[in-house]
Formats: sequence, C-alpha cells, structure tokens
Amino acid sequence: MEITLSQKERMLLEDQKKHEQICIEKYTNYANQAKDSQLKQIFNANGQVERTHLDSINQLLSGKIPQMNQQQNQSSGQAAANQGSTSNMNNAQSSGVSLSDANMCTDLLMTEKYVSGAYDTTIFEFRDTRVRDVLNHIQKEEQKHGEAIFQYMESKGMYNAQ
Repeated sequence: MEITLSQKERMLLEDQKKHEQICIEKYTNYANQAKDSQLKQIFNANGQVERTHLDSINQLLSGKIPQMNQQQNQSSGQAAANQGSTSNMNNAQSSGVSLSDANMCTDLLMTEKYVSGAYDTTIFEFRDTRVRDVLNHIQKEEQKHGEAIFQYMESKGMYNAQ
C-alpha cells in the first residue's frame, strides 16, 4: 500500500527516526555495560524491538505501510523483567564511561517517556488512519519498554512510586 506524505509528516517521521536510532544506540551500549544479567536482557530485548520500530519508520518514509505483527505488542523486555536476576561481574565499557545500572535505567526511562510523548504528538499530525495505527502500535511498545524498566527499578529499590 502506497502513501503520500506531506512535508510536515515527513519531518515528523524523520524526527522519530532519529529518536529510534538513539534508542538503539543507548540500549546497545547499556546492555554492554549493565552489571545485572536481568537488566542486560531487558536492554537487549528492548533494543531489538527498537530496531523493528526503525524499520517501520523507514518503510513509512519510503511510502509504504508496514505490516504490524500483533505479537510485538507483548514486550519482550517485560518477559525479561520477570526472569530471575544474577549479577554479571563482567562490565564491558564500550564507551569508556561506566554508568551504574540505576543511572542507565533512569536515563532510558526518561528517554522512553520523551519518545512516547513525541509519538503522541506525531500521531495527531497524520491524516492517514493506517499510519496513525502504525505509530500508535509503536508508541504502545515504547510504553511497554518504560514499564519493563520501571518494574525492574521498583523491584531493585531504585524507584519508589509514592
């Protein structure tokens, strides 16, 4: 199915593309730095879903409506968050800067909040309902990523929702 994008729609998708690229970079780098194996699994799973988001955005930019796999609604990061945790003492420092697991979680939770909000704005700017549905699907997955990180943080005493 072919779509024609307005200049504004194209600009918004280009912004979302940059957001997805940054999410992939963060999840990849942080998965390599995470000390906790459970957290490493969450970061790897969320990063993989971010790659599918980037692919979907690229398809939209090329004028095609991507096929959305409804199985993706179940966050693989959430499944990873429910698994047991063991500490991994190998801390790969790909960027040369070692962040604590708590700081990485805080950064990614803030990132997911921002990206989800940006999708909300983008969704309202599109004329085509099919594109809105794709963007809404991605936004829901971004929220699931945030939920997995939040639940991990809460379970480890890093986040106290009052």
